Amino acid sequence: MDDEQLRLNNQVCFPIYSVSRLLTKAYKPYLDDMGITYPQYLVLMVLWENDGQTVNQISEKLLLNTNTVSPLLKRMEKANILERNRSSTDERIVIVNLTEKGWELKKKALVIPEKLLDILLARNVQLSEVLDLKDMLNEWIQILSDDNLNKSNTK
Repeated sequence: MDDEQLRLNNQVCFPIYSVSRLLTKAYKPYLDDMGITYPQYLVLMVLWENDGQTVNQISEKLLLNTNTVSPLLKRMEKANILERNRSSTDERIVIVNLTEKGWELKKKALVIPEKLLDILLARNVQLSEVLDLKDMLNEWIQILSDDNLNKSNTK
């Protein structure tokens, strides 16, 4: 068996993992200023795009289990960023809505994508490269999501 395939620098996943961690770290000062974490920022982006979603819808969009999202939402509710209410038609369904504070955070967040993009562009990364990478990663997410769904359906 060839152990070259187990070398860290031969892995596709490690650079993706590292970039993800470093990007999250780059977000931190902006999110600290807003009083939120990166996962909370992701929830906010989902709700800013379409408020009044269910916990399941948020979980699906973020590719997270509901048992990961629910405690996150609970902390955000305690911080008065959002509110969770049971559906009047089905009490098993929890609908999440932003509060005024949640909407106010959007104003602070508007500068974040541009500031992070500026970090890359200042180092001669081309905008087209960033967009191509984003498209490619979205394609990989779809492929891997489909593969994981297929594997869970065959069990």
